[in-house]
Amino acid sequence: MAQQLKVSDQTARYGRAWYWASIADFVVASPTEVLGQMTAVTAFDLQQTQRDAWLVQTSILQSQLKGLSGAIFFEYSIPRMGRRIDVVLLIGSVLFVIEFKVGEASFDRVAREQVWDYALDLKNFHQASHTLPIVPILIATEAIGNSDPLQGDPDGVYRPIRMGSAALRQFLDHALVSIPGTHIDVETWAHSPYRPTPSIIEAARALYAKHSVEEIARFDAGAQNLARTSARVESLVDYAKREQLKIICFVTGVPGAGKTLVGLNVANQRRELDTASHAVFLSGNGPLVAVLREALTRDEVKRRAALGEKVRKNQVGESVKAFIQNVHHFRDDALEDLGPPSEHVVIFDEAQRAWNLRKTATFMKMKKGRPNFPHSEPEFLISCMDRRQDWSVIVCL
Repeated sequence: MAQQLKVSDQTARYGRAWYWASIADFVVASPTEVLGQMTAVTAFDLQQTQRDAWLVQTSILQSQLKGLSGAIFFEYSIPRMGRRIDVVLLIGSVLFVIEFKVGEASFDRVAREQVWDYALDLKNFHQASHTLPIVPILIATEAIGNSDPLQGDPDGVYRPIRMGSAALRQFLDHALVSIPGTHIDVETWAHSPYRPTPSIIEAARALYAKHSVEEIARFDAGAQNLARTSARVESLVDYAKREQLKIICFVTGVPGAGKTLVGLNVANQRRELDTASHAVFLSGNGPLVAVLREALTRDEVKRRAALGEKVRKNQVGESVKAFIQNVHHFRDDALEDLGPPSEHVVIFDEAQRAWNLRKTATFMKMKKGRPNFPHSEPEFLISCMDRRQDWSVIVCL
């Protein structure tokens, strides 16, 4: 049972959540015990305000979930996305995503979009969530009542429900009798890996197809060189796939030469839509990842608006996340999921910045609770791709 797990055991089994329990065990647990487990496994320095917020959330949920069967996850990390959900509830056939605004009595648009994004990320990037009905809930603890109807979209993600904390149980009971589905297996869901849906991969490729190297770069000798470099890397990917080999290649050049453009072009060209052999562009440069995602998202929204389409920005943004990711989130996911990655081709941008063994081991000990980590960052990332039994290509920019 969950209450018999030691903190270290829980961390090993459910590393994406800072606390996990069956609902039956959670509602009778001491709030300080719940707080203690979350505090013990977090990699960050915690403020008193965060501890207080967790205690408020625990108190609300313990009172509202009595009598229900299922599982609860606090601070659940969405695979590869680098985002943590306040609370995930698995009850019956429904996955509930809950974002708390402790001490607030009103709801703003940003918070509503945030919890909706969490639900979409799970739907699109967490394999066991692909087919589940997902209901995002935004709770302002000082608000009263429930202000939104239960409204589902074709992808199985429901529109966000805004409510006060006292309205949660009544809404859960209503949703559970209104939403059909099969019972969720908690163990399967908890261990499920990052696997983008085929539709989100197709959307990403279609979105970026209008941004090839030739279109973005200059029409001069530099652009021709970029095109030749991209073609050469593409030929190596084709060779590795055909011969079932594992290849690593390095694209070098001075700052501004266009290495990032080459990497993005390679990521875009993986078009085996009937397989999982898509590519992903990884960068440890957080601002670069944010800028690339935002630029491509805005461009696509603008293009569709010109065609008279109505599209939500975060829907377009989901497809961008499929092929532009933070390398640290890729690494963290590989620490928890020991299986092979879904991609055959990975492009590591700014690979010269990768950490040596000493730096990596120090980080793993201090921030991840993993003493004596035996690998440098390049060695570990290469080992992740080596988990594939067929073929793989690593492109280092």
